[in-house]
Amino acid sequence: MDTKKYTLHEVTTPRDVRAWIDFPKKGLYKEYPNWVCPLDTDIEKVFDPKHNELFDEGEAIRWVVRNAEGQIVGRIGAFYNREKASIEEQPTGGCGFFESIDDQEVANLLFDASRDWLKARGMEAMDGPINFGQRRDWWGLLVKGFAYQPLYMNPYNPPYYQALFENYGFKNYFNQNSYDWAVGESEASSRLQTRSERLLADPSYHVEPIDTKHMAEAAENFRTIYNKAWALFSGVKPMTAEEAQQMMKTILPIVDPRIIFFAYHNEEPIGFFITVPDLNRLIGKFNGKFGLWQQLRLMWDLKVRKSCDRVFGIIFGITPDYQGKGVESAIMYRYLQFVQSPDNQYKNIELAWIGDFNPVMNRMIINYAGATCHKVHTTYRYLFDREKEFKRCPRLGLKRNKE
Repeated sequence: MDTKKYTLHEVTTPRDVRAWIDFPKKGLYKEYPNWVCPLDTDIEKVFDPKHNELFDEGEAIRWVVRNAEGQIVGRIGAFYNREKASIEEQPTGGCGFFESIDDQEVANLLFDASRDWLKARGMEAMDGPINFGQRRDWWGLLVKGFAYQPLYMNPYNPPYYQALFENYGFKNYFNQNSYDWAVGESEASSRLQTRSERLLADPSYHVEPIDTKHMAEAAENFRTIYNKAWALFSGVKPMTAEEAQQMMKTILPIVDPRIIFFAYHNEEPIGFFITVPDLNRLIGKFNGKFGLWQQLRLMWDLKVRKSCDRVFGIIFGITPDYQGKGVESAIMYRYLQFVQSPDNQYKNIELAWIGDFNPVMNRMIINYAGATCHKVHTTYRYLFDREKEFKRCPRLGLKRNKE
């Protein structure tokens, strides 16, 4: 009797959802001690229309693959949002939250299901592994840096995932570099200090830490800078006022105002560097649970014991008209002054999500901050028309120069 080795199953019931979420906890990462179990609620919100506005013009679906004994051996999610898809050269959806044993057949079943489902909905390509949400979370495949613990809501995966994606036909659309800035070893380079002092000698410029008493204003300043700097990138839509307010509301409980800086020129917001304590230093022991006890324990460890020793940069941005004028250096120098002060409790700073399409920022972090690239995440793209020319993500500035 011929029995299929693996079978694909759509996730449709609460029990299915529970099994889909729990799969990585069932021994998949037993050989990878640096993996930190994500919080179940963080992942569940991605697939909940009540919490994810991308469902307004989009859909999401999930599958698992089971072996002949009925055990789950792989999972994936696929999704699209028509507004985001239309920004691309061809309508592009995504797949993400991929987990699998080291078996190309399992991976192909999951990728085929995602491709066919997206193609039936008018998509012509899929990116993966990505998030059904903002690029700052769950985005990219780890291809370098397996010896390091992941940041909060950043992907970590076994090394063999890269072969599973590339053997299927995914191609590198862009890389996201993460840099380690070791506090004990960091010294302000003369160039960083000189450029900073030269800019700040002009009284029309100033760099200030965030004022947590005026978070609504900070949110609007953030949105202003983001929409001028980041909306230039392929696939990034302008941020709404509501989205900016929600982001600030989300990070408020963990904000350390000493490590968030905004730059201004004539009181106009022109740049920001937003970093937060890395919750992955504290949540690993929760095994994905985040009930009342876990929330209280987290706040105790974070605010009272101050036991978090690592921070990470959520986002760094300078508006185009002020790039290359020293604003980046001024923000980094102010940050470094805090890092080297006796009040600093943090031992490491990770500057994450620096795209290879932004070579200027990569050079600045290496040359001025003295940071070391220790992790790389790759965002892959798969074109459904296999004869179509593949193009990598354009570098920052190319789109603006064509306008």
